[in-house]
Parts: sequence; C-alpha cells; structure tokens
Amino acid sequence: MPVNILFSARPELWPEYEPLMRQYLTDAGLDFHLAKDIPADQVDYIVYAPNGGVQDFTPFSQLKAVLSLWAGVEKISGNETLTVPLARMVDGGLTQGMTEWVVGHVLRYHLGMDRHITQQDGTWTPDAPPLASQRTVCILGLGSLGEAAALALAALNFHVIGWSRTAKNIVGINCLHGQDGLREALSQAEIVVLLLPDTPATENTLNADTLALLPKGAQIINPGRGPLIDDDALLHALNSGQIGHATLDVFRIEPLPVNHPYWVHPNVTVTPHIASETRPFTAAQVICENIRRGEAGEPFLHLVDRDLGY
Repeated sequence: MPVNILFSARPELWPEYEPLMRQYLTDAGLDFHLAKDIPADQVDYIVYAPNGGVQDFTPFSQLKAVLSLWAGVEKISGNETLTVPLARMVDGGLTQGMTEWVVGHVLRYHLGMDRHITQQDGTWTPDAPPLASQRTVCILGLGSLGEAAALALAALNFHVIGWSRTAKNIVGINCLHGQDGLREALSQAEIVVLLLPDTPATENTLNADTLALLPKGAQIINPGRGPLIDDDALLHALNSGQIGHATLDVFRIEPLPVNHPYWVHPNVTVTPHIASETRPFTAAQVICENIRRGEAGEPFLHLVDRDLGY
C-alpha cells in the first residue's frame, strides 16, 4: 500500500512543495500518495505548519510522525493530542540565510556603517573601526542556527562567545552555559545575537537585570524569537543609553503594530521577520528524507524533545 502523506500548510505553498516532494519521494523509491486532503485515519505522515489547519491530531489513528516545515515548534510542541514523533525543520537553506543575515548586521555594527549611510552632513570624521579580533560577539543559543552563525563570525576573526542552557563544545568558540555562564558572556558582549528557541525557560532572557550586565552601549540583534526580550526593559535600556542600538526581526505580535514604539525609536531597526526562511527546494529534501527513514525503520532526523520544547 502507498504511504499517505498529508500536506497541511498554507495553500499557496502547495504548488512549490508538491513537485519537489514528488521528485524526491520517487527518487527514494517510495510508493506514496501525497495530497492536501486525505481521510485522517489513513494518514501516515503530516507535513505540517501551524497555519495549515490541523490542530487536533486525535483522528489520525495511524499517524507515524509530524514533520514541521518550521524551525520553531513552540506552536505545536505542547499539543497534548500529538503523541507521535515530531521533527522540526533543520534546513541548509534556512541556516545559510540566517548566517548571512546575522553576519551582515554584525558587520554593520562593527564597522559603524549607519553613521556613514545616514549622516551625510559634511562632517569629516576619519575614525577607523577596530579589527574583528578586538570585538566580542555573543551568540545566545547554540543550536544549528547559532552554531553556524558563531562559526562564520569566528572565521572573520571576531572574538565569539557562545551561550546555551546546557553545555556545548564547538571548536573555536568559547562556549558557556547555565546562569553563571550567561552572566559571564553578557558582561563581555559588545554585540549580542539571540538565536534561542521560544520556551518558558527562554522567555525574557534579555530583561532589566541581564541588559544591565552588558557593557554600556552594547548592541543587540534578534532574529530568533520575539519573547526572548522584555520589550519594556529594552526600551528603557535604549533610552538610558545602556543599549546603543537594537536590530529586531521578530516580535511578540506580528506584524508589529503600527503604533509600537519600536517603529519610531531612533536607536531601533525593525525588519519584518525576514532574517531567513525555509527554502522549499532544500526543505522538501529534509521532509522526504525523514519519510524515507520512517519507512525504512531508521531514526528520524531533528526530533523535538517535547519536555524541552525544541
């Protein structure tokens, strides 16, 4: 019998993913039925996004796994009706895009580009920036995205400190963990990049207390998740000069409301959740490889620890 694969994501994604998945599944030698509408009790795998419509997994009696198209799984990991393995998206295209965006904004801060781009007022101030080796960048979160960004920055000779909740070992990166490690990392960080998952344990990682640990004038880049930052505390730190500038790509409410103070703050750059996105041509390969593994009895890739939420 064919493997029944339900595509449950935004309808406009179907024309992009459908031909790619068909090709990859065929190349894997699988007999399959891929569709947007399959009776629940016949579905073997769900290719899933939270905006695809499926919220109650109870009717899917023969479901083998849910394969997320999103890297973040906070909208599904706590779903009590989901009792089968859940895999998050770890996509080479997403990782490359995020690395490029992070490196670009770190270099923007490091080189002081904004001053020359926005302040063409006739003032000649020949102040050269320090070398990257003299600049400390802290990456909060050392999952696949954080590790890739940390290694790319280290390759440019930045002094990179990585922090995670649990211990990590990445060659060339000063890896710290736990609350003591967080304090040590932030106390040295001239530029902070947030790439943590959104879980109850990571909410407001940057708050009034932790923002105060940073060197005065430090700069913040958040392409991770909006709830990682206490917005009121960040605005206060920006207004006091404790934080020099923040570039924010993600927010608690999206789109960011037009009356939000971030839009008009002179020391905030808002970008509309564009740091990176899942690329269908690479993401479809990840999804299809997991289906192949499931049918071959091999371990799934990128399984979510439901207790941790990522």
